[in-house]
Amino acid sequence: MGRIRGNDMRFGTFEIMILIAIFFLLFGAERLPKLARAAGQSKGEFQKGLSEVTGAPSSTNTESDLDAGGKTEAVDIAQKAEAAGIDPSGKTTEEVAEEIAAAEE
Repeated sequence: MGRIRGNDMRFGTFEIMILIAIFFLLFGAERLPKLARAAGQSKGEFQKGLSEVTGAPSSTNTESDLDAGGKTEAVDIAQKAEAAGIDPSGKTTEEVAEEIAAAEE
């Protein structure tokens, strides 16, 4: 009996060709570019999200967030609109801000 070596468990050219043939049989040649494109886009989105999460927040954004009391600009404008008696529902932030400015004049 021969010894079992680690090289025996690697994928060779023949095994890779078999896997590609099975892939073509299952999915068809016309869907291969679509699947490759979707896989590339998914990887790109994952990398983009990962870089956003792992990136350090800039000090200017952090300071401005603290000064705003943790509220976003949209929330602040919506609260100002409700205080002025303006219904902000169904409107963009810019439209509501314009109505607030017009009401203050």
